[in-house]
Parts: sequence; structure tokens; C-alpha cells
Amino acid sequence: MFAVVRTGGKQYRVHPGDKIVVERLDGNAGDKVTLGDVLIAGDGGDLKSTSGLTVAAEIVAQAKADKVTVFKKRRRHNYRRKKGHRQQHTILKIVAIGDHKEQKKAAPKAEAAPKAKAAAAPANEAVDTTADQHEESAVAGTPTENPAPNNEKAAGGEKPAAKKAAPAKAKAESGSTKNAAPAKGAAKKSPKK
Repeated sequence: MFAVVRTGGKQYRVHPGDKIVVERLDGNAGDKVTLGDVLIAGDGGDLKSTSGLTVAAEIVAQAKADKVTVFKKRRRHNYRRKKGHRQQHTILKIVAIGDHKEQKKAAPKAEAAPKAKAAAAPANEAVDTTADQHEESAVAGTPTENPAPNNEKAAGGEKPAAKKAAPAKAKAESGSTKNAAPAKGAAKKSPKK
């Protein structure tokens, strides 16, 4: 029996007992892994349904590929960058093809569904009661004042205190620059002749 499995963005045709090198998967040597993305499966010339079909594998080792040197250069610009890269791989041994997910996971899902509905009902009631409480406690008909300090209409026609303080700051800043040296651009220029 064979199967075509997709993992790490690549496809692999596998048989039980094969060893394949795939992109890195989490786990240590000896851990069991199930590959659930089976694209096609068959036995000889006969194809089988892939719904719920998985491939069981065992991690043999975590390894690295050969080093690849990446060298960038821009001629006549004194730009050179040299980096090395070693891609991480996982070596898998295919144990079996044909474990069905549906039979194993169908029973736990059926039991978990009623519990989830029962837990969701009190949460919805709590949300409804809090919304009712907010509606009851809301005070209707009281206008709020505009918090913008620069809006004279909201403040009743009076000028805010912040504007009075601003000119004092401007005077203080202008006084501190009296003793400063003149800018370079302000140097005396001789008139053109």
C-alpha cells in the first residue's frame, strides 16, 4: 500500500517501512507522529478513499542539511555580505498507512457537544442580565458638557485658563533667546557689486 502525504509544503510518496527526510517537525527521536494530510492512497492500481486516512510515522532523528553559503555583492560599492545557512530536517520512518481519524475522534466530539451547550447557556444569561442592569442604571435626559477646553461655547463664553498661561510661556521662551548667538545664515553679507 502507498500514500502521497503533504508536509512542510512538499509531497512525498510513502510505503510502510520507508524513511523520508521532511522539513522540521516538533518532537524528539522515538516520538510518534501522525501525518493527516493524505492526498491519495492506494494498493497497486486500486485507489482508496482518503477521508479520515492518516499515516503513522516515527521520528528517527532531527538533522541539519549541508551548509549553503549565501554571498551578496554590489560591485563598485564596497558591499559584501557572506552568510551560511543549514536547513533543519526531520528523518521519519513510516510505520503504517491507514489509521482512520473518524472512528477514534467521533465519540469524544459527541460527548463534548452537550457539555459545551450547557456551559454556553449560563454565560448567555449572564450577558443578558448585565445588559439589563446597565439599561436600568443609565440616567436619561442629563446632557453632558463638552470636555474640549478650546471650545468657548461649551465653557459658557469665558476664555479658558490654558490660553492665559500660553502667552506667559511664549514670553519666557523669547527672552531666553536674546543672549543666544546669531545663526550662521544671519551673518553679514556684503552687497553684490
